[in-house]
Amino acid sequence: MTDAPVHAPTIEFVSPIMGFADHTAFHLVPLDEEGTLYSLRAADGTGIRLVVVVPGRFFPGYAPEIDDETVTKLDLRDTTEAAVLNVVTIGDDPAHATVNLLAPIVINHRTMRAAQVVLVGTDMPLRAPLLAV
Repeated sequence: MTDAPVHAPTIEFVSPIMGFADHTAFHLVPLDEEGTLYSLRAADGTGIRLVVVVPGRFFPGYAPEIDDETVTKLDLRDTTEAAVLNVVTIGDDPAHATVNLLAPIVINHRTMRAAQVVLVGTDMPLRAPLLAV
C-alpha cells in the first residue's frame, strides 16, 4: 500500500534526521485543527512518518537555544523565522506518549529548510511525558 499524494509544505533537512539517513525531504501535514500536532511524512512515498508536536502547549517555557552553526545552515535571519517541533513517541499506549525535548526540529519558515538539533549543556529529557497521567 502506498500513501496518497500529499499537498503539504515540503521541508528539506540540511542533514538527515537521526535514524533516517536516506531521507531529507518530508511533508509537514497537520493532524489537528489547532496547529499543535503534525506528521512529518517522507516525501519519497516510502511511508516513513514521524509525529511531531509544537511544544508550547505541553511544555510552556520550553525555549531551546539553537547553536550558531544551525542558525547559519538554516539561514535564520531572526527568531520569528524559526519554528520548533519535537518528535513524539507514541508506543503501544497513547496515554504514555513521550516527547524528545533534547533534540528538537527547527524549521525556517522562509526557506522551508530544517535541522534536528541536539542540545548540549542542558538537562532536557529525551523522553518527557506528553500528557500528565
